[in-house]
Amino acid sequence: MFHLKPYEAVNWNRSGDDLVRVFWDQQWRQIWFPEEIAVSKDAKQWSQFEHQETYKQVLGGLTLLDTIQTNIGMNEIARFAPDLQEKALYTVFAAFEAIHAKSYSYIFTTLCSVSEIDTIFEWVRRNEYLQYKADRISEVYRSIRENDPVSLWKAMFASVMLESFLFYSGFFYPLYLGGQGILRNSAEVISLILRDESIHGVAVGYFAQQKFRQFSGKLKEELTVWGYEFLLDLYHNELEYTNDVYAETGLAPEVKSYVRYNANKALMNLGFEVMFPDEEINPIVMNGIRNEGSTYDFFSQKGSTYAVAKVAPITDETFVF
Repeated sequence: MFHLKPYEAVNWNRSGDDLVRVFWDQQWRQIWFPEEIAVSKDAKQWSQFEHQETYKQVLGGLTLLDTIQTNIGMNEIARFAPDLQEKALYTVFAAFEAIHAKSYSYIFTTLCSVSEIDTIFEWVRRNEYLQYKADRISEVYRSIRENDPVSLWKAMFASVMLESFLFYSGFFYPLYLGGQGILRNSAEVISLILRDESIHGVAVGYFAQQKFRQFSGKLKEELTVWGYEFLLDLYHNELEYTNDVYAETGLAPEVKSYVRYNANKALMNLGFEVMFPDEEINPIVMNGIRNEGSTYDFFSQKGSTYAVAKVAPITDETFVF
């Protein structure tokens, strides 16, 4: 017996929104894996590095957010997105988020002891500010309902806040250090992750804008108020998180400026007016690790420290233990 509504197959031969294909192609063109970056070259600097705890904490926080985006965010948005090609795009984004989460563990495994790694993941579970933003974002994701475009739009708004805003308090420190030649290979990993997150923020923001245009004027006003209130709640928590994590470095004021800069970028991705005034951002962070001869190209090339791994083919003997 057939279901009343037949299952449909995604048809990539059907013309749809051209930007779905643009985002799909761009994401796959820049595929990368953390094991192909020589993080082990950072080991000597790491052993003498003064602020190891801060570095571990920012990576721990990023790991949690990427885990949520992999297991909840992109999957829930894909589940309820009405267009099959758009659904496929979100599942690809989710796969890259999983690569990101594994990348932080790759850095941990390379530079830290097992006990240090256990300690940082316990810190992730205990940090109230980190847990708060994880909970606020996840709550919106889990509130999507079938045939409810408003709840889907809110989840997409939350996704852009995560990808284009909340990640960046964590990205700041590796980029700041890498731009000065410190832990540069680890910073290369972060730079590649940032490149992916930029695509995700722009793409989800674009499709959210398409949905927003379909709402009535009154509903648009209500959702605009909701969006700014949601951002402000996250922003105030982010200030506390920044104070907590960066206390020993003296960098908290600069991180907060970077956070506000990226909050504005997130709003622009969603077609909203910016909230915070322009201010000077640390030029080292803005340049990322594109100094001292780095060949990093945002859209097509991998960074100068990136080397493709040589992978042996799988044979029958591979499975003989």
